[in-house]
Amino acid sequence: MPVEKPYYAVLFTSLRTVEDKGYNEMSERMVDLARNQPGFIGVESARETVGITISYWETLEDIKQWRLQSEHKIAREQGKKIWYSEFKVRICQVLREYEFSK
Repeated sequence: MPVEKPYYAVLFTSLRTVEDKGYNEMSERMVDLARNQPGFIGVESARETVGITISYWETLEDIKQWRLQSEHKIAREQGKKIWYSEFKVRICQVLREYEFSK
């Protein structure tokens, strides 16, 4: 489904601690919640040494409302206390995109 441009990408990069208590469950819950949030377009994620999660949103206001979502706030605090040794968030505007698939 084509998405009207521009739209926005939230890039979340992280380094994990060794603590795993509840991480996978919380991660899945956040994706489920985001899918029901107005303006959510999609998410992509990968983890090796550095974790990278990119969520896509229609507007900056949609991103702001996601940040204010109550369960997401709890997850961020738990991330700081338990799961991440460091992380960085970048918000970018997507002007163009290219795709290839066989």
